[in-house]
Amino acid sequence: MFDRYRIPLDEWIRMFVDWLVGNYRPVFQNLKWPVEYVLDSISELLLWLPPSVVLLALFGIAWAVANWRIGLFSVAAFAFVGFIGLWDELMVTFAMVLSAVTFCVVVGIPMGIFAAHNDWFYRILRPVLDAFQTTPAFVYLVPVVMLFSIGTVPGVIATIIFALPPIVRLTNLGIRQVPEDVVEAGHAFGCTPMQLLWKIEIPLALPTIMAGLNQTIMLALSMVVIAALIGAQGLGVVVFSGLNRLRVGDAAIGGIGIVLLAMVLDRITQEMSRRAEAQRTRSW
Repeated sequence: MFDRYRIPLDEWIRMFVDWLVGNYRPVFQNLKWPVEYVLDSISELLLWLPPSVVLLALFGIAWAVANWRIGLFSVAAFAFVGFIGLWDELMVTFAMVLSAVTFCVVVGIPMGIFAAHNDWFYRILRPVLDAFQTTPAFVYLVPVVMLFSIGTVPGVIATIIFALPPIVRLTNLGIRQVPEDVVEAGHAFGCTPMQLLWKIEIPLALPTIMAGLNQTIMLALSMVVIAALIGAQGLGVVVFSGLNRLRVGDAAIGGIGIVLLAMVLDRITQEMSRRAEAQRTRSW
């Protein structure tokens, strides 16, 4: 039966993508410039600054948003990656993650807030997020290459698409979990919708939003490594180059650099989430 009757879905998808590329590829090429500008600005800054300045700034930021122990760990982890000869690759990967997360925050948090206040929008958005989160990471690379070419910027675009759902979902969840009696009290005191959002809903939802940010950062880091397959630079190139040439040492140190970067970002965002939770508890 299945030999005689088959739905040519693959042909339909191919025809749609060919039509999209043939008619709108210049439009997608022009959409690259905000991502390219942010990525180039961050990466050029990180590569231009002396490593000692970057490490000092990293320690100060980690201490300010977390604590001095995490600051010392972050400096030690980045310094170790530098001493094994991968400082430039680390900075490029760090810039890619920061760029992707920046766009995820700018797009994802407002989208999550809007979904929390509009059930019809969330009903439309939910299956899209489900599809994004269940689609294998490698699948994103094909349409991104066809629409945006190859290189580091298309790799960041694929990372943004892949890492966006968690921050949208958890922002929506955090806003929806704000107690109704608190919202009603805000209305009773005459809060405008914007005052209610900024002074009540976002502060109470902040721990959940921070958990979404943590997941988004981890997904972004995993995707920027996979994006090396389409020409993205950074530590992913070291890993895949080592695997292709059977140079176990290169692949191992690239993997170590990725793990240490992930640990630094995870520790910092987890501590930020813990502080947000403690602040919310004190406010109660």
